[in-house]
Amino acid sequence: MSLTHPGLSVFETLESEVRSYCRGWPTVFDRAQGILMYDEEGRAYLDFFAGAGSLNYGHNNPVLKRALIDYMERDGVTHGLDMSTTAKRAFLETFHDVILRPRDLPYKVMFPGPTGTNAVESALKLARKVKGRESVVSFTNAFHGMSLGSLAVTGNAFKRAGAGIPLVHGTLMPFDNYLDGKAPDFMWFERLLEDSGSGLNHPAAVIVETVQGEGGINVARAEWLRKLADICKHWDMLLIVDDIQMGCGRTGAFFSFEEAGIVPDIVTVAKSISGYGLPMSLCLFKPELDIWEPGEHNGTFRGNNPAFVTAAAALQAYWADDEMEKQTLALGRQVEQALAAIRAEHPMAIREYRGRGLVWGLEFTAPALPTKVARRAFELGLLVETSGPKNEVVKLLPALTITSDELDTGLGTLARAVRDCT
Repeated sequence: MSLTHPGLSVFETLESEVRSYCRGWPTVFDRAQGILMYDEEGRAYLDFFAGAGSLNYGHNNPVLKRALIDYMERDGVTHGLDMSTTAKRAFLETFHDVILRPRDLPYKVMFPGPTGTNAVESALKLARKVKGRESVVSFTNAFHGMSLGSLAVTGNAFKRAGAGIPLVHGTLMPFDNYLDGKAPDFMWFERLLEDSGSGLNHPAAVIVETVQGEGGINVARAEWLRKLADICKHWDMLLIVDDIQMGCGRTGAFFSFEEAGIVPDIVTVAKSISGYGLPMSLCLFKPELDIWEPGEHNGTFRGNNPAFVTAAAALQAYWADDEMEKQTLALGRQVEQALAAIRAEHPMAIREYRGRGLVWGLEFTAPALPTKVARRAFELGLLVETSGPKNEVVKLLPALTITSDELDTGLGTLARAVRDCT
């Protein structure tokens, strides 16, 4: 699609055709604050995408911005590889005291690189090293990143095809309700594990999202996750929870798996862990799994000290008590009620709505409709994206710091966009 906004010619001329989000939002953004983005002409847009979940505390959060500016003004270390720095120490101490210890989670912390796929690659590598096996099980419609190891455990055919080479050592199993309740949970998986003739190599690990974001806002039930944890324990497989998009409070609790009462062996965290949109990721794992040799997995940008600063500030500001979790769950109920009303108004166009906390999706019966709705929403001043294997879902990811009134305004705009397109 050609973009016609006069300020976009340089992007069309010089930037690769691989660009995507800018095609659906054809304007040039200039500044942002809270849940609002402004283009260079001064028009405001309500942001219900939040950097694909990287801005859980909004754009340029003033608390985090102040901590970052103070750190930079005193010439704090910016790039530190994996050297010990005061910024890293402050983050580790805060993460332990505010997040890990209150939840009785024993995890060691690894800084694998700046992105979510870095965290996933390190998790897969560690699981294979610990167990001495190659195979990893993932689930239908999963998305775990764009590098080769992550793509091998991703379900989306379009993204997998971009690898250009065979993606091996990954086996996909049905996600919760993938078979519409027509078969008992994990019947196929357990049968393959039990049958020495199934051809399934004994997996080193299973990797799962508790809510599949890119896959279409598919929500795993707590009992399904508990059963999966039991299977992993029984069959000596490590359980990896990919909390890159759904962690940091997106579903309510800081970790999305808390509701299920499970303790994964390995957890990947990224996106909103820095709080400010700065690149940062974590791979968390139980201490007995920490069998890395020094430098066995490294990377130039695994020590993003400004991100450590904003991450520590975010934890102190929003996670010292349970108010953020309560607020997110309350706002989630507000979203649920609004989506129920939209579906009731358009029962033939909308199949269902689903979500947890402040991640929600509207699934449409016609795959072309969500893109039209998202484009109309943009015209009305609302940023939303689509997800699912056919982009059949309109996806909502507003900042956790959004107010009830702001949320209501955005949901009203969404309702109008759906009305205009159906």
